Amino acid sequence: MHPEEAPPEPVRARHADPAAPAPRRPARTGVPRRPGGAGRPGAPPRAVAWLVLVVLTAAVAAAAGIALTWPSGPRSAQDPTEAGAVEFVTARVVTSGWQTCEGTVEDVAPDGTVPTEVRCLRVTAEVGQDGDEARTVDVYATAGLGPGDVPAGTRVVLERYPAADGQAEVWAWGDFARGVPLAAFAAVFALLTVAVAGVRGLRALLGLVLAFGVLGGYLLPAVVAGEDALVVALCASTAIVVTVLYLAHGVSSRTTTALVGTLAGLVLVTGLGVAGAALAHLQPVTSEDTFQLSRLLGDDGVDVLRAVYLCGVVLAGLGVLNDVTITQASAVWELRAADPRAGVRQLFTRGMRIGRDHIASTVYTIAFAYAGASLPVLLLLEVYSQPLARTLTSGAFAEEIVRTLAGAIGLVLAIPLTTAIAAVVASGTAHADVAAGRGHAH
Repeated sequence: MHPEEAPPEPVRARHADPAAPAPRRPARTGVPRRPGGAGRPGAPPRAVAWLVLVVLTAAVAAAAGIALTWPSGPRSAQDPTEAGAVEFVTARVVTSGWQTCEGTVEDVAPDGTVPTEVRCLRVTAEVGQDGDEARTVDVYATAGLGPGDVPAGTRVVLERYPAADGQAEVWAWGDFARGVPLAAFAAVFALLTVAVAGVRGLRALLGLVLAFGVLGGYLLPAVVAGEDALVVALCASTAIVVTVLYLAHGVSSRTTTALVGTLAGLVLVTGLGVAGAALAHLQPVTSEDTFQLSRLLGDDGVDVLRAVYLCGVVLAGLGVLNDVTITQASAVWELRAADPRAGVRQLFTRGMRIGRDHIASTVYTIAFAYAGASLPVLLLLEVYSQPLARTLTSGAFAEEIVRTLAGAIGLVLAIPLTTAIAAVVASGTAHADVAAGRGHAH
């Protein structure tokens, strides 16, 4: 050792100076960590296993219920067009104009009298049927339409009653041909959904198609066949929500959380709908449409309609619950990603702050959606000047009130339930998975 070199300073023990900070240890890499368990490998918490069990049980029960209630044999529903052998033909308007016609019972005045003459709209349309050459026919349009509503070139649907028993064929106004504009609106909706939401929007559209396939292929035929409409609605709703949620949002603990919240909400809405219908003594036939449907369904029409109302309560609650539960689950996951140290209580408290705002806005949405759909009835009752209490307790309004309140109560209870489940599951999920928006894949 050179004399100029100073001897190395001895290393001091940590206990030599209690006030000195302890040296930092190098971080270890490659060891997965999760909150509450340093060094333990990240694994789905036990809560997720229970959620998966609930979903599997519900899915198996729904599949068994669909198999047991699947409609078999020919449909017994009547076709109201068979009696008159009416044919619906698409035509193109050539001209339209006002003409004086003889008054009928459809033109009755407010004082109950039928005017001798009224103004009616005569439409000349060009039709070509079964490969025949085009020809023109004259029909009278529905009251309330004017020449500006049916200009030349408009595509309409006419009713043709073939000649029979010595009577000449008769043509009558049917409706507007709306296939092209409706298809255009649907295409715009689909394109915008995919453009904004990407692949997830495309999967949501596919789920929507599958959902309507379940309704048209199973639910409606099963109800017409006389199966228990409430059982059919629960089975169909469970099958729809399981398929649609996983298809649109992917298979993850976050989606499973929202799914369990939706299923719990459906049970609540169903129970509230049954109780409300019984306590309010709701009758199945409350309008001309329900009377006609009851007649077409045959001898059991009234009983079928009574169950159909409950079926409608379940389906109406499905869409609202699906919206709020997936939103709440996503909100809790985002809170967890923003604050990795947040525990169950913090996640639940913060999530419910969002949930309260969601409850307030969604309740308004439900109420005004039903009010908008029932606006013609509201206007009719306004004209009749019935007392408000009598109006709200009438059959048609009582049905809507029970349906609205059943869905709203189910919504209010489903939000804290979903938030609590999401808080438990998210707090036990690895932060890297939460930040990536995945959760634990099953």
